[in-house]
Amino acid sequence: MDDLGQRLRKFREDRDWTQATLAEQAGVSKPYLSELESGAGRRPSGQILLKLADALGVTVADLLGRQITPEQNPDIPPSLREFAERRGLPESDVRMLAGIRFRGEAPRTQQRWAHIYNAIRTSQALDEDEA
Repeated sequence: MDDLGQRLRKFREDRDWTQATLAEQAGVSKPYLSELESGAGRRPSGQILLKLADALGVTVADLLGRQITPEQNPDIPPSLREFAERRGLPESDVRMLAGIRFRGEAPRTQQRWAHIYNAIRTSQALDEDEA
């Protein structure tokens, strides 16, 4: 469980979030989140893991440090792979982007991937503002 705590902390800090911010976003208490990050708490339920993963924009597998091979592994264009590595995107975001086509074609440059990714992130923030 210590590894889970370390991964939680890393994902949270990657977003420049405090424990209070993540706790609020995930709908868990700050003391409980602190226990999870320190490895002192009990094992979280699948529901709690899903809430934390959703709030952080990662998969439960990412939180658990597990590699899950999707049934359908899309081809990752080199420009997307380079963009993803440069920005440190989670694999779940890379797979999501790899499925994007405009007029039947995937974007070809890192700049276009960045534009699409930023538009998706901005759209997500707008949805959160309406909630």
